[in-house]
Amino acid sequence: MYNHDIKRLQAGKEMLIINNLTVAYQTDRIFNNLSINFDSGKITGIIGPNGAGKSTLIKAALGLIKVQTGEVLIDNVAINHKRTMIAYVEQRTAIDLNFPINVLDVVLTGTYPKLGILEGPTPKEKQAARAALAQVKLDKLETRQIGSLSGGQLQRVFVARAIVQDADVVILDEPFVGIDMKSEAEIIKILKSWKALGKTIIVINHDLNKVSEYFDDLAIINRKVVAKGRVDEVYTLANIQKAFSSDLGKLLFGAKGGEND
Repeated sequence: MYNHDIKRLQAGKEMLIINNLTVAYQTDRIFNNLSINFDSGKITGIIGPNGAGKSTLIKAALGLIKVQTGEVLIDNVAINHKRTMIAYVEQRTAIDLNFPINVLDVVLTGTYPKLGILEGPTPKEKQAARAALAQVKLDKLETRQIGSLSGGQLQRVFVARAIVQDADVVILDEPFVGIDMKSEAEIIKILKSWKALGKTIIVINHDLNKVSEYFDDLAIINRKVVAKGRVDEVYTLANIQKAFSSDLGKLLFGAKGGEND
């Protein structure tokens, strides 16, 4: 199914549930029995200092790295049985930009999870991929090799891939790093359209100044869940100081913390 704008989900459900997650790199324990839920119909930001485990949390939940303990559910079903419901847009730094693949073929990889074994994309999938590229305003670049794109263009290509995947849960890891304002605005527009459809959108984010503007819910992470809830409830001086530093908290909220203290 590629008519993603028709498919509507039940908003307000606990769609992605992580229970008792423990992750360690050799002797360095990143998380110990961490539990957190992400609701449908919301854009949830994940923030935290460098080394807090933001990307590790997502990679562990998706089974991309080894975990010691933990259970991950999608719509109350073990994640192994629901992988086609998830679209993951990883950091651009993890992409081999020298790989000989063009823009259209990257977007087409988003259709693979719903194709049968040994099946390739048909004209139907190619039409959906081109429509997704038009949605992110890159339809004229479909034959370009990905290494020739700007940072913002490349990020929009990955968003187009998520569009054709038509997943119920979309996770983006630092999507706004190193991109232009136009691309950032286009991506936010897509995220809000997914929210309107009831999808679960999770964004690992570095720009703390955009938190209140972009997100409905916020998870503040520093090797544990410092706070999780509505942005206006958890984006406070006290929580930022607890997760980051006293100086950063004062910089963001002022010496008295403002209205969110």
